[in-house]
Formats: sequence, structure tokens, C-alpha cells
Amino acid sequence: MKLASLRGGRDGRLVVVSTDLTRATEAAAVAPTLQAALDDWAQAAPRLAELAEALEAGLVPEIRFRERDCLSPLPRAFQWADGSAYVNHVALVRKARGAEMPPSFWNDPLIYQGGSDGFLAPHAPIPFLDEKYGLDLEAEVAVVTDDAPLGVAAGAALGHVALVMLVNDVTLRGLTASELAKGFGFFQSKPASSFSPVAVTPDELGAAWSGGKLALPLLSFVNDAPLGRPDAGCDMTFDFGALIAHAARTRALAAGSIIGSGTVSNRAADGGPGRPIAEGGLGYSCIAEQRVVETLRGGAPRTPFLKPGDRVRIEMRDAAGRSIFGAIEQAVAARGA
Repeated sequence: MKLASLRGGRDGRLVVVSTDLTRATEAAAVAPTLQAALDDWAQAAPRLAELAEALEAGLVPEIRFRERDCLSPLPRAFQWADGSAYVNHVALVRKARGAEMPPSFWNDPLIYQGGSDGFLAPHAPIPFLDEKYGLDLEAEVAVVTDDAPLGVAAGAALGHVALVMLVNDVTLRGLTASELAKGFGFFQSKPASSFSPVAVTPDELGAAWSGGKLALPLLSFVNDAPLGRPDAGCDMTFDFGALIAHAARTRALAAGSIIGSGTVSNRAADGGPGRPIAEGGLGYSCIAEQRVVETLRGGAPRTPFLKPGDRVRIEMRDAAGRSIFGAIEQAVAARGA
């Protein structure tokens, strides 16, 4: 089934969305918000699934579904913990700032605690603060958990994945190096993220969801030009089971916890950095990675970071070309707006 949060109140109002993303029906009789549903997921999920079946059959009142009316599925969350499961991406961006890559990064997941008190709506503008901050997108996959117990093992952790969605993990590249040099992690360099209009249950993804990975291309565009289409199921060093288990090693995860994959990144066929789409490659899910590759190949980056008026689109389509989660479509706000 597919779920969304329409505008209305701070946490939105929960609706069930049709598979083709054209219609929706109110879910207030089951739960007023997505967080309320997740708090009692064992009881709410079957009832929401019944509502989804009734919507597909035309047996319940329906409204037109418009992505621009959506908040992020969880407009705010008790927890947003973003991983970096595509170690190829980590290696490249660390190279850009002259930082060595510890060998442990290949067997011990990286996760940082993101700001979860408020997320941007999927079609809301991205604030532009200062050109020197280096505004960048990061296209990712994320899961939402039900209550996951302290110390849950990686295999069992996948049973606690309630929903899957997409992320634009907005990053200020000009601030990351100085923050990380302090040894205390990201804060100012990670402003509010945004999530896809729709979150879906894993069964909705069919065979594409397997082993805690989503094996479909993740499409990113800047000003309508393709930036990347890497396969989210490839080169993922740590699956979502491993990421959830890592996050729950010393704490339980409350229902509604969001765990991100980190920037989706594929190597080239020869094992080296991926190539741009214009050269027949799979491209990149963030500008920083493209700039690193440009520097490695030509001595200097050519692609600028985002500026006011630029437009970002992030989407994933099924084998038939249909949008699964709807699209994150955001314009960069005018300076100071």
C-alpha cells in the first residue's frame, strides 16, 4: 500500500493513495496521522491495507491525489538517522577534502543523527543562505521502522521495516569539512531534508525489494538535466538490516524512526569512479560526487553547486516506468527568501 500526509495540521492528515498515484482516500477512521498509525502498526497496517484494496476497487470515497498537496510522509519524526551505506560515495567525498578513508568504513556502518523536528515538504523550496555554503542535493532511499528492540540482529531488523521512501538529504558542502574536523559530527551543514510525497510498504515493491535493498535506479535531475540514475541495489555495502541493527546496538528505535541509506552511488564497470550520464555512465546522486570525478579527471571541478532558481527532481520508477513514490520536486529559493 501507499501512504501520504496531506496538508492539515502540523503532522498532516493520513491518506491511503492508489497504486497509480491519482486517487486517495482519508484514513482518519484508522489513524489521523502516519505517526499514530506507526505507534500501533500491528493493528493499523492490516486496516490500512484493507482500505487500500477498497480504494483500488472503487468502494470508498476518494479525492484527487496531488503531490503538491503533500507534506513529507512524516512531517516531523522522533528520529532521523542517516547512514552512508554506499562506501564508494564516502571514499570520493573524503578524497575531495583530503581526508583518508579508514579501512573500518568497509565493515562498520557510518550513521549520523539528523535533525528530525521538521522536514521540508516534497515540493517546498530549498532555502538558500549563502553561496559559500555550497548547497547540494543528496538523493537517497530511506526506511521507516516500527518499534525495533534494543540489540536487534540485522536479519530480524528487516522485519521492523514498515515503509520505504525517498530522501533529498540537503547538504551544505562548504560547512562539512570544518564541522567534521571538530570530531563531533554534522549539524549546521545538514539543514532540513525532504522526503518523497508517498511512502510505500515493502510488499508494494515486489521483487525489487530483496535482502534489505531496493534494486531500482534512483533518478536525479537538476534543471531538468539528468544528474544520476544509479541502481540503489548495487554497491550498497550495508543493507537496511545492517543499518537498523547498527542504530539499535545500544538503544531501542521508536516507531516512526527514519533510517537513511546515504547518497546512492555506483562504481564504473572497471571498479573506478562512476562516469557522467552524458558519457554513458550512471551519473551521480549529488553534485559533490560529480565535482570530485571532474577534479580527478580534469584537475578541477566544473559543475557549480545549487543556486537560487535551480530546480531539483528525485524520483524512482518501476519496471513499467511508473512513478513509485511520486517525485521530490524543489526549487532553490531566492537569496534570503
